[in-house]
Amino acid sequence: MSGASATVPAVIAAGTPLPLGAAAADLPFARTSGWLQDYALALRVTEQGSVVSVGDGIAWISGLPSAAVDEVLYFGDGSRGIVFDLERDLVGAVLLHQTQALTASTTAYRGHRQVSVPAGDALLGRVVDPLGAPLDAQPPPQPADPQPLDAPSPPMIRRRFVSEPLFTGIKIIDGLIPVGRGQRQLIVGDKGLGRSALAIDAVLAQADSGVRCVYVMIGQKRSSVVGTIDLLRDHGALDYTTVVVGEASALPGLKHLAPFAGCAIAEYWMARGIDTLVVYDDLSAHAQAYRELSLLLRRPPGREAYPGDIFFLHAKLLERATRLAEDAGGGSQTAIAIVETRLGEIASYIPTNLISISDGQIYLDRDLFSAGFLPAIDIARSVSRIGGKAQPAAIKREAGRTKLDYLQFLELEVFTRFGARLEAGMEQRLKRGAVLRELLRQDRLDPLPIRVQLALLIAYNAGLLDELTKAQVPAAEKRLRQAVAASPLTMSDTREAWLAAIAGWLEVEPAAEPGGRSGGESGADFGAASSAESDGGERPAEAADEPAA
Repeated sequence: MSGASATVPAVIAAGTPLPLGAAAADLPFARTSGWLQDYALALRVTEQGSVVSVGDGIAWISGLPSAAVDEVLYFGDGSRGIVFDLERDLVGAVLLHQTQALTASTTAYRGHRQVSVPAGDALLGRVVDPLGAPLDAQPPPQPADPQPLDAPSPPMIRRRFVSEPLFTGIKIIDGLIPVGRGQRQLIVGDKGLGRSALAIDAVLAQADSGVRCVYVMIGQKRSSVVGTIDLLRDHGALDYTTVVVGEASALPGLKHLAPFAGCAIAEYWMARGIDTLVVYDDLSAHAQAYRELSLLLRRPPGREAYPGDIFFLHAKLLERATRLAEDAGGGSQTAIAIVETRLGEIASYIPTNLISISDGQIYLDRDLFSAGFLPAIDIARSVSRIGGKAQPAAIKREAGRTKLDYLQFLELEVFTRFGARLEAGMEQRLKRGAVLRELLRQDRLDPLPIRVQLALLIAYNAGLLDELTKAQVPAAEKRLRQAVAASPLTMSDTREAWLAAIAGWLEVEPAAEPGGRSGGESGADFGAASSAESDGGERPAEAADEPAA
């Protein structure tokens, strides 16, 4: 370098780029002086690789001996990728952005960082891809901080027990299969049974709860993506929701990163004391995308051709859903993961993996769907292992008895198919069960407030609906819904107060409850129910008293 005239341009090139037509004299003197003082001649070593082959969203690169797994790579044509596989002489990269100019011999450079996604309140109401790029024709969001996609799950000492409910507005779930804030719950069923409809209803139910939602769509057609976004927008749910999309036509790498991006966005709010809900729709498509990438990278296949670490991948994702301790932020992340079965086979590889990881599952049955029972939730095969600890005492007491009655009704109904003669008591129980089944039906996109659900449960358990036919149940439910909306009664009011009000709304006289259990059994408040009635098939309390792992 011959002199100062050669040094100044080198310093400027190493700093902030100059505007077009600007010169060093146009910059503030202090800024220019700082550049000159900090400039030092030194040897800078960089690694440069070369693309050997590219195709199907995968690039093989020679060189880059110091590259690490999950490190971002930049290509000379503007493409981007992440290191996914390391071999003796080659680096296997998954492409996240690919241009038409990416070919063999294209230069590749290390990014010296892991992939991250922007997070913050600016993402509310936005539709983004797993890298945070906008997909809604709006300017890029201005995030507070980038969040790493692959972050460790919180340790046990930073977690606390699941003790607050997350209401979904669905009668069967909130009453019989409750979900708590910080829980990991699956929705399992064949395609076309309403799995996504349940998740969307759960998002709509968070309108006034303060819960922020992240809806992750993986491998779905663009028409399905647009339909879901329109539903959320039409019902005002986009105001508190961020949508992350890795659509079917996207690169496999983006579909692979989509659930981790949604989790990272929710973790940003969780660390700041905000309760969040993340919907993964669905993890079966995510597993297929990961299998595709692994096979293209020549990894050895395992059961159903999935790589051996697919269990670890989903466990790492769902373990990040928890309820943080107060000194760790105090927020929570509830995960609702959708998984697909084929012909109702719940014992296939991916569903069994996710069932063993999560805290419960909601199973959708095709026979119920074909019979017109919606939502088609099989209560006998659905379970929530820790949600009962977060369920309000009033709902817990009433729902425990309701679930037992419904399961007994299903058993009795089997015998009627053989034409057996039944006693009068059995006939009455079958009639009550038919009324209960009609009561558990619910239309889509119509989440029910929890106070209305409590009124319906009390009305059924108190026998106030026994004289109704199945055709009269919807009208009675509508009347109760209107009356509860105008009533000052709260969840903490006594059962007697609720019972007297419900009897007046339905214009019936309260009588002794079926099964010899009267309303006086409940006492002046909704105390803790016995384990046989209240848990309704959940695991014992001593096993449920654990932090959300």
